[in-house]
Amino acid sequence: MCGRFEIHSAFKIIAELFGIDDRFFDLQPNYNVAPSQDIVMVVREGDRKALRFCRWGLLPPWAKDPAEGHKMINARAETVAEKPSFRTAFKSHRCLVVADGFFEWRKEGTIKKPVYVRLRSRRPFGFAGLYSVWTDPQGEGICTATIITTDANDLLRPVHDRMPVIVPRDKQDLWLDPRVSDPGLLRPVLTPYPADEMECFAVSPKMNSVKVNLPENIEPFSG
Repeated sequence: MCGRFEIHSAFKIIAELFGIDDRFFDLQPNYNVAPSQDIVMVVREGDRKALRFCRWGLLPPWAKDPAEGHKMINARAETVAEKPSFRTAFKSHRCLVVADGFFEWRKEGTIKKPVYVRLRSRRPFGFAGLYSVWTDPQGEGICTATIITTDANDLLRPVHDRMPVIVPRDKQDLWLDPRVSDPGLLRPVLTPYPADEMECFAVSPKMNSVKVNLPENIEPFSG
């Protein structure tokens, strides 16, 4: 699964990497992004790509309680096209959730120790995501999103059996194109990212608390 990640790259770097047309976007570093917080996603709007904020934890239109979003922070690649909670968004509301890295927990005996995972290039990337606009009882539309997971690659398998889908740059346009809805074309995107292009290392257990939002969260830890 993917339950915590971080984003710290400057807007200029992200805009260049994803081909964003916005001249400015108020993007602040968050070294401990957790469910129910706002995440930054890339979406296709007509002929342009744009950055938008969205709440992490997808709420399908029929949801009654916003707390239900905590149950849908992730969607499984194997079932996302058919599962009622995600299939509508899968057809036409796909996005890239921007991140610089993510966290997992390695079990050592009865203790779970956090590890940080990033690309060897140290460049930001996009998780495969879905979004939906949920209308609250007051009639206000709220954007909510989920991150798709797949089987772990060789690097992550000793830590966890699942990992978030990282969309390669050459497949990002396909994933974002709302005109494409054929699962046969989209499923090949939802595969494990090459292990040799990633790295992971232990980080401080202080980041277990969502209140700890510091650059030290992504520094190697040997304690």
